[in-house]
Amino acid sequence: MSSAAEAPVVQTRRDGDVLVVSINNPPVNALGQAVRAGLLAAIEQADADAAVRAVLIVGEGKAFIAGADIREFGKPAVPPSLPEVCNRLEASNKIVVAAIHGPALGGGLEVAMSAHYRLALPAAKLGLPEVNLGLLPGAGGTQRAPRLMGVQAAAELMLSGKHLSAKAAQAAGLVDKLVEGNDALAAGLAYANELLAQNARPRRTRDIAIATTEETRAAALAELDALAAETAKKSRGLFSPLKIIECARAAVELPFDQGLARERALFTECLNSPQRAGLVHAFFAERETAKIPEAKAAAPRHFAKIAVIGGGTMGAGITVSALDAGLAVTMIERDAESIARGQANVEKVYNGLIAKGRMTEEAKAAIMARYTPSTSYDSIADVDLVIEAVFEDLEVKKAVFKELDRVCKSGAVLATNTSYLDIDAIAAATSRPQDVIGLHFFSPANIMKLLEIVVPAKVAPDVVTTAFELAKKMKKVPVRAGVCDGFIGNRILAVYKQAADYIMEDGASPYEIDEAVRAFGYPMGPFQVTDLAGGDIGWATRKRRAATRDPKARYVEVADRVCENGWFGQKTGRGFYLYPQGARVGQADPEVLAIVDAERARKGVVPRKFTADEIMRRYMAAMVNEGAKVLEEGIALRPLDIDVTFLSGYGFPRWRGGPMKWADMAGLPKVLADIEEFAKEDALFWKPAPLLQKLVAEGKDFDSLNKA
Repeated sequence: MSSAAEAPVVQTRRDGDVLVVSINNPPVNALGQAVRAGLLAAIEQADADAAVRAVLIVGEGKAFIAGADIREFGKPAVPPSLPEVCNRLEASNKIVVAAIHGPALGGGLEVAMSAHYRLALPAAKLGLPEVNLGLLPGAGGTQRAPRLMGVQAAAELMLSGKHLSAKAAQAAGLVDKLVEGNDALAAGLAYANELLAQNARPRRTRDIAIATTEETRAAALAELDALAAETAKKSRGLFSPLKIIECARAAVELPFDQGLARERALFTECLNSPQRAGLVHAFFAERETAKIPEAKAAAPRHFAKIAVIGGGTMGAGITVSALDAGLAVTMIERDAESIARGQANVEKVYNGLIAKGRMTEEAKAAIMARYTPSTSYDSIADVDLVIEAVFEDLEVKKAVFKELDRVCKSGAVLATNTSYLDIDAIAAATSRPQDVIGLHFFSPANIMKLLEIVVPAKVAPDVVTTAFELAKKMKKVPVRAGVCDGFIGNRILAVYKQAADYIMEDGASPYEIDEAVRAFGYPMGPFQVTDLAGGDIGWATRKRRAATRDPKARYVEVADRVCENGWFGQKTGRGFYLYPQGARVGQADPEVLAIVDAERARKGVVPRKFTADEIMRRYMAAMVNEGAKVLEEGIALRPLDIDVTFLSGYGFPRWRGGPMKWADMAGLPKVLADIEEFAKEDALFWKPAPLLQKLVAEGKDFDSLNKA
């Protein structure tokens, strides 16, 4: 007798006149080869059986079909292809009904659109998110969606990668009927039998006319032209979005079969694009970062009540993240005026959502009922987890942790939100270093996804797993980091920012450097970021590090001169850029260029021209070289942890996969050759990382370390 584990992933059974086709491919009924073959066989079976009048497709478990089987990514295609399955479904001479509960995403929605009728339950989620992987729907989705929901709406759905609720999908035309409850099989059978009682016929999406008159055709194409112009601006060099619009245009201009052929050709172009490799790497990498050694050793501690020490921008953002995760939060500030300001900072976030119509007053009141402002450390004696978010000064933080050590219950997790400081030294200020961990949030903390979880020497494994569980509750992307100045992100940032300073002093303007970095795919260049964050923050860090700086190391003082003038960026109306009347976008400042010229003259630097390519070769070489050192020292577990840090926290272009993936795609021998060339000018700064040299000598890449 065959076991349940060996049962086919697609099973069929008769229920009266209906052939029930159930997909059971846990966890999400992904469209692997066995599912595709099973669906194809089921339709052949239905069409060959005169007693079958309708086919009902349902998913077992919590999903209809959540998309492609990611285990097949990068492997040779095995028939039948999904386009073949979808076309055969649509061509069936029996009515085909899809009963959708849970996710119907990507290929799953393409299957549903190939059915003749679609029913959805309240928990259904429908979407075509292929753009997030650098792809486009390749099984007729770009041709069927415009026929069901209109050309512009379909294009916008595909470009956004977002999901529609069952109700929104019905309003858009993707779904014919909504049914309450959670029993897709019962609802689907009732609908199929209702259709049979009405003598319903197969209703093929391919036969729906688009733009039946010259006027409607011209209007649809004009909508796509406008969308293309907007997308070209927003997508900053991404390959697949404009290909999606080309497919939507084909749906308007070409007969269905020719549109399918056009879709397939453009899908293949996307598949072969290096952007697809970068985006797929990013997708997988974000799912790998939670796989940490501590997870095998310890379960997380329980936490429901937390405290946040500090009500400034960062403390308020962390508080909002915790409240949104359903936790009870006590915020501590030093006096009544400060705590009132902290509460106002929290309420400002929710008031903004109310103003945009994204939250009700009642919902805000329910959330704020879990928020307690206080000026007394004694009020947090019973909390499970504390996050300190006070001024970035080691002695200030040590003083806070001494107080936490005094008041917090045994077993409470004590976390610091430092960006740079030595967490081992902070932990040593307590009698319980095993409970102390770093949680480096990125500002604004309620929006930014990255959470660097910094693991000091004496921390207990269950504290580390608790931090990862907190990240999960807060819907953050967690990355495990070791203790060093700046951890993963800020340590590497400091080095490539140094490279940018050298390029500036050697001849490029800060504006040329920013422009080159934006053209590479970043939303902002390094000098724009300095102005946004506040130049005084970096200035304070440089002054803190001055005593330990290698006297032989090159040091560019332009940023110090800018700060000495009180020009700290956007908050002061000028920094490297001018911000007249509180403008968010800066203008080039001739006085800053004069400071740069004066510094060059003082140091005897003869300025030279840099192309955008020359700027980026240095910028990226510095990033990758320091990344290799961070790996070698064990500060990052794997190259993918560095990639995710920069994708989620530093604006690195997602389609390039992260700095270490970029280096693999560019070729490590080429990156090392650049570093060795630059070392002729400055052997100290451009000293090649031994790990990079080793990988090149062995013919390996960084990705080989992800798999180790």
